[in-house]
Amino acid sequence: MAKASLDKKPFDVASMFDDVGEKYDLTNTILSFGQDRVWRKKARERLALQPGEKVLDLAAGTAVSTVELSKSGAWVVACDFSQGMLAAGRDRDVPKVVGDGMQLPFADNSFDAVTISYGLRNIHDFRAGLREMARVTRPGGRLLVNEFSTPTVPVFGTLYKEYLMRLLPKVARLVSSNPAAYEYLADSIREWPGQEGLAREINRNGWSDSGWQDLTFGIVAIHSAIKPE
Repeated sequence: MAKASLDKKPFDVASMFDDVGEKYDLTNTILSFGQDRVWRKKARERLALQPGEKVLDLAAGTAVSTVELSKSGAWVVACDFSQGMLAAGRDRDVPKVVGDGMQLPFADNSFDAVTISYGLRNIHDFRAGLREMARVTRPGGRLLVNEFSTPTVPVFGTLYKEYLMRLLPKVARLVSSNPAAYEYLADSIREWPGQEGLAREINRNGWSDSGWQDLTFGIVAIHSAIKPE
């Protein structure tokens, strides 16, 4: 399979995720050694949602992240470009909407907060996606981006790169319904900006005060920001 590029074809990406939907949650838990559950909880805690707030969970996939966010008492809607991914989460009792991250089917200033977990890399133009998320968020509202990032411990970073290149594809071949999709995902992680680079992009595209919290030695970073008043 060809190396991933950040110049993604939207319908190719949607089709890829349609193919992995049914085993997506299990595969992620195995590939992350169970850390995915911890990362979702940390994201909910950092966003500090209040009961009754309206939240958009973009690139929600099977809506497992939406359910976690809903534990706060907020009203959370799952939105994803892949109908197959949303269908795989059919048993999760949260609102679900099919939508493109670059043309969201919501009015201006609709939400108190917007989240996107491990999906910003897959938006065709992620900068336009950030601006679109800002459009549907009220002034003073919050953004949370949960995304793979750059390990902060050099030795661990070397081991992580080896894992992405060598072990992850092998494990994906055993447990995933579309192993090639995980080769693409590993490539896209390696090409993605580090913590400071992503914070700059967030601040340049509709948001301010972007900061981040590293998880698991920087494998994942939770970026948060505010929409200016």
